[in-house]
Amino acid sequence: MTDSLDALAGNVPAAAKTSGPPLEQWHPPLSGDIDIRIAADGSWYHEGGRIRREPLVALFASILRREEDGEYYLVTPVEKWRIQVELHPLVVTEINRRDDTLYAKLNTGREVAVNAEQALFLEPSVGDVAAVRLAHGLSAVLTRAAWYRLVDSAQEREGRLQVCSAGVWFPLQ
Repeated sequence: MTDSLDALAGNVPAAAKTSGPPLEQWHPPLSGDIDIRIAADGSWYHEGGRIRREPLVALFASILRREEDGEYYLVTPVEKWRIQVELHPLVVTEINRRDDTLYAKLNTGREVAVNAEQALFLEPSVGDVAAVRLAHGLSAVLTRAAWYRLVDSAQEREGRLQVCSAGVWFPLQ
């Protein structure tokens, strides 16, 4: 791994690594572009080589945000680096239901509840497979396996397939 990635990771406060960083409080000036790309399948690349250290990917995903200009940035209290994202920065690998709520497990290992704030929507660029809106302007598209599991749990309502999570109905077609 290159020194620049380790240096960027070193600028994330220790508390943010365990409890989730307060990205909304961090507003450093743009440091520039960094050669990091997130592929459509959720794989992260630096200078053309795949980042294989999963804890590093999870850390970087925790400091990623999409801003009003539509660009994606890795943000620390002192640095802000623009990166490239091909489709969605994260991928939902599993969908599970507990009680009346669906939970999406992300490729970073994090699990999020599907609800009004973290809503499902259909992504037309991949054949209307569902994706989930996340905090900080991020989103995660479902893998085919997660999509099929979600569709299997759907009910016909108002003439189309829908799923309910946390009291909110989401159309799947």
